[in-house]
Amino acid sequence: MFKKKPSLGGRLAALQEAAELGAAYLSPGELQRLTAVSDSAAQRRALSAEHTVVGFFGATGSGKTSLFNAVVGEDLGAAAARRPTTTSPLAAVWNPEGSEELLDWLEVEDRRNRPGDFASGAGPLILLDLPDFDSVQESHRAIATRLAGQVDVLVWVTDPEKYADSVIHEHFIRPHANHSAVTLAVLNKADNLAEADRPVVAQSFAGLLRDDGLRNVQVIPTSARTGYGVDELRGAIARVAQAHTAQTARIEADLEAVTAPWAGQSAPRGVDKRAKREMDAVLVHAAGAERLAAATAAAYRKRLHQRTGWLLTSWVSRLRPDPLRRMGLREEADEVGVHRTSLPELDAASRATANQGVRGYAAAAAAGLPQAWASAVTDRAENIAEQLPAELDRAASRTRLPAQPSKAWGLATVLQWLALVAALIGVLWYLAAAMLPGALLPLMNTLGYGRTLVPQIEGWPIPTLLIMGGLLFGLVVGLVTGVFGGAIGAGIRTRTRAALRREIEATSAEHVVEPLSEVREDYAEFLGAVSAAAGR
Repeated sequence: MFKKKPSLGGRLAALQEAAELGAAYLSPGELQRLTAVSDSAAQRRALSAEHTVVGFFGATGSGKTSLFNAVVGEDLGAAAARRPTTTSPLAAVWNPEGSEELLDWLEVEDRRNRPGDFASGAGPLILLDLPDFDSVQESHRAIATRLAGQVDVLVWVTDPEKYADSVIHEHFIRPHANHSAVTLAVLNKADNLAEADRPVVAQSFAGLLRDDGLRNVQVIPTSARTGYGVDELRGAIARVAQAHTAQTARIEADLEAVTAPWAGQSAPRGVDKRAKREMDAVLVHAAGAERLAAATAAAYRKRLHQRTGWLLTSWVSRLRPDPLRRMGLREEADEVGVHRTSLPELDAASRATANQGVRGYAAAAAAGLPQAWASAVTDRAENIAEQLPAELDRAASRTRLPAQPSKAWGLATVLQWLALVAALIGVLWYLAAAMLPGALLPLMNTLGYGRTLVPQIEGWPIPTLLIMGGLLFGLVVGLVTGVFGGAIGAGIRTRTRAALRREIEATSAEHVVEPLSEVREDYAEFLGAVSAAAGR
């Protein structure tokens, strides 16, 4: 299936889009070239589409004006004081109706209307005699340069002495190499050559034009003095005018020329996933994951001891500051853990580490981009690096820290209280036997111990067994939960690091990856618009 060629209007719209997409990245000169073509094409299309504008360009002494007069059939500048040297554009206009606004846009004030038609079927035509493009007057060169970018057809006029001048080719012909479809090349003053040498020099000139990048440009030898080749040149101009495609061909050539630096390029592939993983590892370290994990594990052990430790000693742990609060954290306990809401500000070393991580990812994101877009990635990364410590703090504030023992440990708390109650019963038993024997005797009789206030089991007083058993059982439960708390602490450290890493991965994706990806996406969209403008 053949791909439909985009319309000229669509290509110009794409060029305008490319200029807008590249405005933040392109140099002023590059952006000016894009907008100049877009604006000039839009203005030209809004003006007379019937008239074909042909400009005669040449170096000083090439006989350009004489050749122009010979093609027109009259010396239009004979009565003007500023002639014979051309200091301002002169227009010869056939079928002038509707040409005023077009000539105003071209800034051509000297206009000479011509009777009849330039040639049969040529239609409305404007020939421009322009100042020398190598004039010593800068204003003259500026006029020639400006109109070289506006006319529909360019006629390069040179002579046997200057046709190989490198300055002419490098500064004037080569920049318009894409316009070969609307370019005519003239070797004027051919009468100065022997008849046998004319085709040789013309072929040499044609070879130089091909080296400049102009394709299929025929060189027409002429002589304004003898009239040699003038009719052939008039015929070539007439054929271009009869086709009525010069305006479109010129704009298409401008589009091809202005998009050439980027039209063959392709957007780089996505950033290597390893770069993101490496950045996240660095940011996790910079955020103090190890310190936070250790503090969370210590807080877990402290709280577990407070809840399940030996009741006679566990209260002492409440006097020690909480490891998380000691780090300057505010916390909100919930059934999952502790929700961290603040951390001390990153120190200089941590900031430097975080910056290094962002710059490393930025280097991977900039790989394959042109200098302008790569610089934009670098600049944006520097701004991100300055804001990142605050974002890391917010990431940590969203991290749920598993510092709160689960409710299952409540069973150990119940056992500790039962053990303490048993020990207290033993103590109270001895006190009652010593201080209130009369009150204790009826109870003992009821229990079947007779008048024995302190019964024994296997030679051991029951109160003593209650006291010793309660204390020892509570101590053993505290030791066992302490051992489990130490073992679980290692898992708490791992869970804390993993939780913080997940939050930092999300933060880096939002605040580092997405902003830098926008630059890469801008470049891809810019290339897409350039490709459309180039007609590809």
